[in-house]
Amino acid sequence: MHRFYCPDIADTLTLGEEDSKHCVKVLRMGEGDTIEVVDGNGNLYTCSITMAHPKRCAVEVLESFHQTPHWGHRIVLGIAPTKNLDRMEWLVEKCVEMGVDRIIPLRCHNSERTVLKTERLRKIMVSAMKQSLKATLPQLDEMTPVEQVVAEPFDGTRCIAYCDAMLPREQRHTLASAYQPGRDVLVLIGPEGDFSPDEVQAARDAGFVPVTLGESRLRTETAGMMAVAAIHTINSFQLSAASAY
Repeated sequence: MHRFYCPDIADTLTLGEEDSKHCVKVLRMGEGDTIEVVDGNGNLYTCSITMAHPKRCAVEVLESFHQTPHWGHRIVLGIAPTKNLDRMEWLVEKCVEMGVDRIIPLRCHNSERTVLKTERLRKIMVSAMKQSLKATLPQLDEMTPVEQVVAEPFDGTRCIAYCDAMLPREQRHTLASAYQPGRDVLVLIGPEGDFSPDEVQAARDAGFVPVTLGESRLRTETAGMMAVAAIHTINSFQLSAASAY
């Protein structure tokens, strides 16, 4: 069944212009056809088209239910946007497909990109949400100084991944050892030039655990995706182990 996004569908019973056009002109759906609509807040609606207009497709809600994220805890990724915006777009798409609750673009001392237009990223997130059959649209922050994120209260595991040679790799935790399955988690990933020593020290002073993501030196966007994938994997193993008893 085709899925569409409309944040106020419960009130308007009408798809937005872009989704209306896609539904009626591209997919050639008509009155009486059944579609799914999500509002980005976790609500999934099964609807019947009542007016197949290419600019304002009207629907009737047949049934609805709340679809909670399958991972059951908050995953927050703070990451410095890459100089090449295509890589950031790829990262956002893949993280939303896997499952993430919030993405915070970080402004760091060594950032090569200090301005980020989030409108296109949000469109990519909407597309990834629909494609991966989710009903909740993750929060995307505007560019935020890393110092501000470090200072925010967060009830969960907080990790910072970096490559500073001053702290040998063997003295860092693996993400699997630092993270307790089932807890909320915030992971910080730095820019291509890494976090500055002052940024690392501030994070450690605030209680962030220094972690390694393996033996390879990773691109920023690869590190971000690997962190999110690792958290899901850690929790999956925990659930598998619990179900075995």
